[in-house]
Amino acid sequence: MSGSSLTRLVGDPRAFLDAVFGKAPLHVPASAPDAFDDVLSLAHVDDLVAASGLRAPAFRLVKDGATLPASQVTRNVRIGSRPVGDLADVAAIHAAFADGASIVLQGLHRSWAPVAALCRSLEAELTHPVQANAYLTPPVAQGLHLHEDPHDVFAVQTHGVKRWVVHPPGEVDPWDLELAPGDVLYLPAGTRHAAQTLQQPSLHLTIGVRAVQWRDLARRAVDAAAAVADLDETLPAGWADDPLAYRDRLADHLDRLATVLRDADVEAPLTDAAASFWAGRVPDRSGGLRDLLALDDLDDTTALRVRPYLGARIVDAGHVVELILPDRRVRLPAVLRGAVEQLLAAQVLRPKDLDPFLDESSRLVLCRRLVREGLLTWDRGTGGRPA
Repeated sequence: MSGSSLTRLVGDPRAFLDAVFGKAPLHVPASAPDAFDDVLSLAHVDDLVAASGLRAPAFRLVKDGATLPASQVTRNVRIGSRPVGDLADVAAIHAAFADGASIVLQGLHRSWAPVAALCRSLEAELTHPVQANAYLTPPVAQGLHLHEDPHDVFAVQTHGVKRWVVHPPGEVDPWDLELAPGDVLYLPAGTRHAAQTLQQPSLHLTIGVRAVQWRDLARRAVDAAAAVADLDETLPAGWADDPLAYRDRLADHLDRLATVLRDADVEAPLTDAAASFWAGRVPDRSGGLRDLLALDDLDDTTALRVRPYLGARIVDAGHVVELILPDRRVRLPAVLRGAVEQLLAAQVLRPKDLDPFLDESSRLVLCRRLVREGLLTWDRGTGGRPA
């Protein structure tokens, strides 16, 4: 998947980020009914349920606002020599769906490649963590009652029509919407809403944005300051018998904390939170087995590329540099910084392009290492050679 996922979802990213993101709901009519068929279609969900070996909690069924017990829709099997008790019972799932239960597929940003690609792109644009679930609801049914989510939501309708009742914060009258295929509904965290199908089944993808808030950074700063202000001292035994007797003691501690906070390093919470974001993302390892099998064929003319939306970052760490990837930190000699920066800046690169920094043997060792680490992959569209 290439291009801006935010553009695909809301049309004008700048207008959305300036006036809507985190502030107000938005309904985006479809550019085309099949606008998201490549991401998640009814046929995709049918195959996922019937033939992918789903295991709880990767799925659940919801009816009239309540989740059905997993035991009703799972069965015991053996996989190899090991007993497994949470495998999807496809017949039971079909029966529950026919009886009015919604099928919820959870964590699709980890398990379904088209959704994962959309989420990785969106996550890199927003620099807030993103997750995705899907909801397949039978006709004239409601999965969850009126509720609010603690995170922002993009609801992407991909099949059928679903009626949404939305209570925008600060507005007296609720919105009453019908989402058709290709429509997108954005809801900031805390927006109360409920949805139900009409006379046909509905499939929609919910993309959740777990936005980092100022309170998260403030908490990091307070935790660091608390260590300096010596707030780990234990309260005296019996304090709860007369808690107000300790008002002055608490006030003294808070005064010391406030003094430390006034001189606190405001850069550390920002850089630490950013590092946590980039290092906590779901990695993209698609094509990785083929890459490993072709490593011996990698030579100075092999076309390689950095995996898209990876968000790799270089951090100095004494005599080495650390390369921050979604699931790991790779330590490299500091002398390789220029070569790694060249790799990250290029869309497609061959090892010979690193000639200003490394001799042929060294650059091949580096490229093979970064293929193993998941940073580089063969550019199979421009003569990378391995199929």
